Amino acid sequence: MRAVDVAANATRITRFNHPLPQVVLTNLLQMSELEDAWELALAEAQSRAHAAGQADIAEFLTVRRRNDLLRRTAIDWLLNEVVSLAGQANRAGAGIQIEQKEPHRFSRRSATMVGRQVTLRRGVRELTIECGWPRTPRDGIVRGGGLACANIKHFGRRGANSELLLTPLSKDKPHWLVADDDTDRTVFAEETLRSHFVTFLRDD
Repeated sequence: MRAVDVAANATRITRFNHPLPQVVLTNLLQMSELEDAWELALAEAQSRAHAAGQADIAEFLTVRRRNDLLRRTAIDWLLNEVVSLAGQANRAGAGIQIEQKEPHRFSRRSATMVGRQVTLRRGVRELTIECGWPRTPRDGIVRGGGLACANIKHFGRRGANSELLLTPLSKDKPHWLVADDDTDRTVFAEETLRSHFVTFLRDD
């Protein structure tokens, strides 16, 4: 995501509630600039590999760039959807506070994921969605053949929590899967996200 896109997203989020603090917006822009630099570095490395006749390295970098784009696209969709649901509810008077953190680090098993986090707050209720993937060898790997991971966490309702795994079920079309049970994974659809949001809104 380009820096201008992040700024636009931040502006869209602020319409739902209070403006994002400047330090948060600065972090978002810095993260986007880093991603832009990473994309440029990969493109240059791929070009050098082609020029040197190192087709295997060039192919690896091509796959890496494509996977990173799939990750960012899927994460953007998931977090933008939950922010959109909160915005709709706020226009009806829900009074939901929206916070975003980037970069954000969290654990999945023994690995460390780096990405983004969105937290919704309403009274004592809190819904947190965190998404990311390992960025360096020391961060470990995404187990289960996934490209990225996400956690959906309900404060005070641990039984409603869910773990997601991003997998390319078909070529260049990633899907979030519910990975609470490694032996029985189901596709995580928009309806499932809405169900989590309804749980968040419940007062019981």
